[in-house]
Amino acid sequence: MAELGHEVLGVDVDDSKIAALSAGTVPFYEPGLPEVLQRNLESGRLSFSTNYARAAEFAHVHFLGVGTPQRHGSYAADMTYVRAVIEELVPMLKGDHVIFGKSTVPVGTAAKLQELADSLAPEGTSVEIAWNPEFLREGYAVKDTITPDRIVLGVRGGESAAEEIAREVYAQPLEQDTPFLVTDLQTAELVKVAANAFLATKISFINAVSEICEITGGDVVALADAIGHDDRIGRKFLGAGLGFGGGCLPKDIRAFMARAGELGADQALTFLREVDAINMRRRDRTVDLAKRAFNGSLLGHRVTVLGCAFKPNSDDVRDSPALSVAGSLSLGGAAVTVYDPQGMDNARKVFPTLNYADSAHAALEDAELVILATEWQEFRELDPEATGKLVASRRIIDGRNVLDVSAWQSAGWIIEALGRSVNNLA
Repeated sequence: MAELGHEVLGVDVDDSKIAALSAGTVPFYEPGLPEVLQRNLESGRLSFSTNYARAAEFAHVHFLGVGTPQRHGSYAADMTYVRAVIEELVPMLKGDHVIFGKSTVPVGTAAKLQELADSLAPEGTSVEIAWNPEFLREGYAVKDTITPDRIVLGVRGGESAAEEIAREVYAQPLEQDTPFLVTDLQTAELVKVAANAFLATKISFINAVSEICEITGGDVVALADAIGHDDRIGRKFLGAGLGFGGGCLPKDIRAFMARAGELGADQALTFLREVDAINMRRRDRTVDLAKRAFNGSLLGHRVTVLGCAFKPNSDDVRDSPALSVAGSLSLGGAAVTVYDPQGMDNARKVFPTLNYADSAHAALEDAELVILATEWQEFRELDPEATGKLVASRRIIDGRNVLDVSAWQSAGWIIEALGRSVNNLA
């Protein structure tokens, strides 16, 4: 928002994050964000605080972007942090305010928050809740914010100031003909979870087909290329492999199912249970391939896992397939070494017992099996001959279907890939 020319105050309850941001340090990895942060701190347009009173005095337009993690012991979303913002901020407000929700929430949340805000607003103060879902991709979040592919705004019925304010806030991207879709609150809340559910379904579909390819000797990559030429289908998100993870898709599809059940539409989204199950099976399949490489027993064998972030260009290890595989191999008795360009500090907090190398070179030394689990460009560009000189055994599992099978086989590697009969590709 500061990059778009606005005066911005960022608020969080985490003192350490606010201190880091105020000093120009981003507390997580996101390409391009450090430069944007530094530029706007220096311009004076951007500052940070833990003080809600300062936020209430600073602005009349507020964006609510706190997390909605999966509730403990349930598929449902935990709305504690979303409600806490309203409960803390609204009693301090004076005048007319609009709060734009960015968080991914169960449908019906905005209406409930409006009721809560109305009950907490001081006399003479009006607070409108609107919903403006975010569609940021980790690794591309700066681009997706500055040049979004669409802006969705959900507004309440009757009198509303939200659309006019949103058009002013997003004036720069709107001048570039970015689609601006105004809906009711419920539709705006559903857009994000529906989009994530669709993407998850597409990924799990190609992974389900990859299970058939493995049995029949088909090649899921060639198959995805072929069906991806159909404009109705498209090639994006048809990358068969270890499947999806992160802090959005897994918890969002589960929360979507939970909310459907609460609304009495529990049959509508039952297919998402299978989407989730297919996704998890790919991790198990990778572990099974590793066991097969050692005749059924991992005990004492040295395995290197390349990657622990859930996707490249991120340090996010939440529900990461790569880290899940590494952890399962370790629990099975293997001596597991992990290397990831950005995700290892976060991974150590989840699996402190794994070995973490300082470089891909160090991780590969003396490995009996290599698993490519996150498709960082560094791993895609590994030279099979040079890599072969580091390991104890030239055996690799391509968990993301990104390696040139013929090149690796020519260098003497036994290579396996999810959904592909690689012996037919030599």
